[in-house]
Amino acid sequence: MRRDVFQAIADPVRRDIIRLLSAEPLTVNAVAEKFEISRPAISKHLKILEECGIVNVEQQGRERLYEIEPASLIPAFLWLEQYQDLWEEKIDSFEKYLIELQIKRKTDE
Repeated sequence: MRRDVFQAIADPVRRDIIRLLSAEPLTVNAVAEKFEISRPAISKHLKILEECGIVNVEQQGRERLYEIEPASLIPAFLWLEQYQDLWEEKIDSFEKYLIELQIKRKTDE
């Protein structure tokens, strides 16, 4: 089955793994130490990330080192970027609303 970047980032554990690997390459054991799920479950997540092209695996002796392939995340970034203005508008509107509530609360006191 061919997977894509959106399948990879859909799972919160895989997003956390991506975050970890963005800091440094790690072995499956090093990744598994950061989670409260089994090593086989982490291996499965890493396999999906590898199938999606988000991580590369390099054999170093008996260890397999997983490292992030940042360029593979570009499609997701570009898709999300189209919504940036919308979200900024909503956040600005929400911030304005909160300020108005604070002012109203102070005048009511």
